[in-house]
Amino acid sequence: MSFDRWVAGSLIPLVIWVLISGLDDLVLDLAFLYSWIREKYWGGGVILPSEDDLDSAPRGRIAVFVPLWHEHQVIERMLEHNIAANKYDCYDFFVGAYPNDSLTAAAVRSAEARFPNVHLAVCPHDGPTSKADCLNWIFQRMLLFEEEHDAYFDIVVTHDAEDLIHPDSFRFINYYAQWYGMVQIPVLPLPTPFREFTHGVYCDELGESQTRDLATRNFLGGFVPSTGVGTGFSRETLEAIAGKYSNRIFEPESLTEDYENGFRVHLLGLPQRFVPISKTGSGIVATREYFPRTVRAAIRQRTRWIMGIALQSWERHGWRESRGQLYWFWRDRKGLVGSPVSILCNLTFFYGCVTAALSVATGEPWALAQLISQTWLRWGSAFTFALYGVHAAVRMFSVSRIYGWRFALGVPLRMFWGNAINFLATACAITRFFSARLRGLPLVWLKTEHAYPSRAALMSHKRRLGDILTGSLYVSAEDVEAAMSTKPPDIRIGEHLLAVGLLTERELYEALSLQQCLPLEPLDVGTIPPSLARAIPAGVSRRWRILPFKVSQGCLHVAGPELPSDEMTRDLRRFSNLEIRVQLVTPGEFEKLAAQFLPVSRRALPLGNHARTGAPHN
Repeated sequence: MSFDRWVAGSLIPLVIWVLISGLDDLVLDLAFLYSWIREKYWGGGVILPSEDDLDSAPRGRIAVFVPLWHEHQVIERMLEHNIAANKYDCYDFFVGAYPNDSLTAAAVRSAEARFPNVHLAVCPHDGPTSKADCLNWIFQRMLLFEEEHDAYFDIVVTHDAEDLIHPDSFRFINYYAQWYGMVQIPVLPLPTPFREFTHGVYCDELGESQTRDLATRNFLGGFVPSTGVGTGFSRETLEAIAGKYSNRIFEPESLTEDYENGFRVHLLGLPQRFVPISKTGSGIVATREYFPRTVRAAIRQRTRWIMGIALQSWERHGWRESRGQLYWFWRDRKGLVGSPVSILCNLTFFYGCVTAALSVATGEPWALAQLISQTWLRWGSAFTFALYGVHAAVRMFSVSRIYGWRFALGVPLRMFWGNAINFLATACAITRFFSARLRGLPLVWLKTEHAYPSRAALMSHKRRLGDILTGSLYVSAEDVEAAMSTKPPDIRIGEHLLAVGLLTERELYEALSLQQCLPLEPLDVGTIPPSLARAIPAGVSRRWRILPFKVSQGCLHVAGPELPSDEMTRDLRRFSNLEIRVQLVTPGEFEKLAAQFLPVSRRALPLGNHARTGAPHN
């Protein structure tokens, strides 16, 4: 009974806080609903650019900054995919690495040798320092490139090593940069199975924030915080920041330099634009990536976010702003109280459910209900529960627009799980922040481990082979359209064009090389060590139509005429611990290699009876 009294007494501050926070969320929900109705039924709101608008906008040259630390396993695939998929034609990647991270630097140099628009920027000191420090040195590398090549970059876009950049992302940034100093493309997690609750929390929270919070924030005139990826800055904006903040374009002492720069742009009076979630022929225009999928990794990342956005921002800027912007400071920092309160509310709710069930089972009066006798507390508790229901409904609606209704049905359950993660991250952030301040130590950058999507997940962003063939003037659009209508259903378009004599084998593979961003080079038989060519059993090499020909920078390079698949990679890893890198060769070239290095056995599969591992040539 005494414990029930304590629980009943704790409800008073809990209800008061939840009412305040819930009403705050309700204001944003109503503003979002109004803007959505206004756009959908009254013809107001943001008018997204058409394809003609995107194409006719003056082309600005874009510099893409990618800071790295121990990212050698993902950076080449990131560059390969995004260069192959991008529809914009005037951009360069400037990729930052540290002198004491030789593997990452080597991976970037490998990409630099293959792609003329990739440039390595080596920081002058060992790492890791901070993401902002690395970005500042990348900016200096860009300036040096401009001097050496008599070039000028109009826009700078920041990205991370795990980012899946939408093919139209740069086109949208270039379009809006005509009027805005900062343009933010939505950032959304890639979908994962329902059972992955931790990553599902990211899907829910970012799905809601990118659908409701940032769009409504922009609609109501609040400053738009950069998310660190998919953020475009006009050159004039960066020069204004450099002049105001002693050439520290990205604040090296900040754990969340992206949030800081969003606020800096606002302080300079420069306009900002968050691009609302929209769809094109290539899907939702957003930067996609995998966020932490384990509890420990999620707590680590959120600890950094809370330290930077809530605590460091409070320390640096206090509450010195206009009333309108103070409201957004409040929203960005209220989690310091809201996260612990949320977990207490969850525990109180579960306790109430358990004691109510025991009361029904034993037939005894529910003691907690008797203690909560004040009318205002009963009504307050009911109202806070209703606010929770409204918030859950809005989040489910936002999530359903991106991930579908089936996934959205798990939102209420994942809200409890998210509260627990946020509580632990808040506790870690407060502990780390004040411990560092008391001891006079700098705050440490907590780096998130990155993973890049599998090949299957990337295929939706590849350009169609027909578009590459016509764009490269190998065939006419009319020939491709005619071939599509006459080809048998089990034959790929590239094979059909080859069969009817509209393409040569070399032309087809040059187009595939462009589509898949895989190197295509003939191999000299005399330069391949026979022992290396037999590093994979002959039967396996014949099955997948590949031949090992080089080991370099921790990778086993194999050549073949088929596109790589996840199944092939898993099979080859049984015979080598090295990362598998595929280089295309034409079928005719592969037959010559096979005749030289792959002995024929009765059990071997014939070359013409191979497993089809590549994506359709469409």
